[in-house]
Amino acid sequence: MTPTIAPRLRSLVLLLVAAAGLLLAGAGPVSAHAALTGSDPQQGAVVEQAPDRVSLTFSEQVAMSGDSLRVLAPDGKRVDTGKPAGVSGTTYAVPLNSGLADGTYTVSYQVVSADSHPVAGAFTFSIGAPSATSVSVSDQTAGGGVVGVLYGFGRYVSYAGFVVMVGGAAFVLACWQRGSGVRAVQRLVVSGWLALTAATLALLLMRGSYTGSGKVGDIFDLNLLGDVLQTKTGAALVSRLLLLAAAALFIAVLFGAYDKREDQEKRDLTFGLAIGGTVVAAGLAASWAMSEHASTGLQPGIAMPVDVVHLLAVAAWLGGLTALLVALYRSPETPVDGTAVRRFSALAFGSVVALVVTGIYQSWRQVGSWSAFTETRYGQLLLIKIGLVALLVGVAWISRRWTARLAETVAVKPRKQTVAATASGDPKRAAQLARQQAAMDTARQKRLRDADPNRFGLRRSVLAEAGVALVLLAVTTALTSTEPGRTEQDAAKATASSSTPSTDASGALTLDMSFDTGGEDGKGVVRLELDPARVGGNEMHVYATRPNGRAFDVPEVKVAFTLETQDIGPLPVVPDHITTGHWSANGVQIPMAGDWKIAVTVRTSDIDQTTVSKNAQIG
Repeated sequence: MTPTIAPRLRSLVLLLVAAAGLLLAGAGPVSAHAALTGSDPQQGAVVEQAPDRVSLTFSEQVAMSGDSLRVLAPDGKRVDTGKPAGVSGTTYAVPLNSGLADGTYTVSYQVVSADSHPVAGAFTFSIGAPSATSVSVSDQTAGGGVVGVLYGFGRYVSYAGFVVMVGGAAFVLACWQRGSGVRAVQRLVVSGWLALTAATLALLLMRGSYTGSGKVGDIFDLNLLGDVLQTKTGAALVSRLLLLAAAALFIAVLFGAYDKREDQEKRDLTFGLAIGGTVVAAGLAASWAMSEHASTGLQPGIAMPVDVVHLLAVAAWLGGLTALLVALYRSPETPVDGTAVRRFSALAFGSVVALVVTGIYQSWRQVGSWSAFTETRYGQLLLIKIGLVALLVGVAWISRRWTARLAETVAVKPRKQTVAATASGDPKRAAQLARQQAAMDTARQKRLRDADPNRFGLRRSVLAEAGVALVLLAVTTALTSTEPGRTEQDAAKATASSSTPSTDASGALTLDMSFDTGGEDGKGVVRLELDPARVGGNEMHVYATRPNGRAFDVPEVKVAFTLETQDIGPLPVVPDHITTGHWSANGVQIPMAGDWKIAVTVRTSDIDQTTVSKNAQIG
């Protein structure tokens, strides 16, 4: 490479690495995947009577420990008793002490969402009237701090190690079998294995602190490690370590026995290695799919295999690209030939096709609407990723042009006769001259190879591809730790629908409550309208809709009214089914005014049902 071009390309790579680091650093604890969509008492509410419990509703199911939900009095003392427990669907509650004094209380929560990401937050409510002081919760460090940064870096290293190891091995087997004996390629694949193994061990150790206290000192807490092993993420990390043991055996055979075989024996062994390597690589990819985005939300049975294919395509393309770059720069003795580059070009094209197909499905599943592309951080990152993929494909097209014109490097025959004639009577001198001659031949081969303008152009374009790939990998890592656009928008709608009950000028009451029966197709929103919302007879309408706003014709809806302060109720009401997603009842009797608890039971199948409730002033 000419002196004027090399510094520019090195600067470009350093710039791209820095951009990758900034993108990785941006994936902080705010990128949670479960959102708080409602609570009882509501955030900022002032209630007349002290509640007997505090309940929280999330946009998806979460995992809780004994200390996940705390309620603090104005003086900072805890007033919750017992452990938080699931009430129904995605609602969790913790009981409170009796006889709580008036004042402002702080609710602090720290949970883990279904796709393994920690969620933390806090809000306040008041009994009687707000107090002059309240507790400020400043230790919500789940997913943040030093441990959060280290955990994010470990995720990036694990993805990079997987890509380099799997893609490098695929490049050798499918494109350049002579590369199994090239030391630089061997070091590349082994480095990928070491990086993935070390990162997986580090993630396993940091997991407890990452989802809990966020303290560096808790990384080596064996009790936390034991808890992590009981979780879905812990099982995925352990499975990854076991598969890496099988990957080590595969690498040993690929760069050991395979390299020493003759061409015919290599062809026979290639098929077995390809099958075994594909199984191990798919298993490693599944360790991500089974514990992250693909394992929760819409169509997990389809999303997980699609995610595996997507990861394998990324590895074959970007990892193979890295191996090609190493072969072009670090293999003077065994130069990569045009046939190998053309084979990789075909492999890369197939990988891009797989990426486009699986990426379209993932985008639909995770984004859900065109507005989410610009209104959510996930959509914005996805647009950046799409742009980077398009740029990478453009640079790859340039590489294909150089590949088509790549000239084979002419081998230089060593001048053995000159060496023998010069040192015919001195074996040591002959050996020394032979080593010098070999070094000179290697240098001449390198000069001839570098003098080929087609090879030089290919090296430069592949280097540019690798630089873009670094940033693409960083964006992909950030996407896996960012709340999907569909989830973010659904959570925002649910939060809006669970806000303070509205009463129109005529006195009619409207309540919106999100529900999740836990079964397939079990999420939705139920709206209850009570007119005129006063003592005596009332007309009631109940509407059930899916998260996208369409009518949801569930098999059964029941309503119950309870005035807890007067020990009245529950008063059951079974409305008549009017039309799709609509039920109605006339003459609903409310015996006295007060703060009524209105509970709606929704059944979506023979076994899946849930009850959601909300308090409202009637009369």
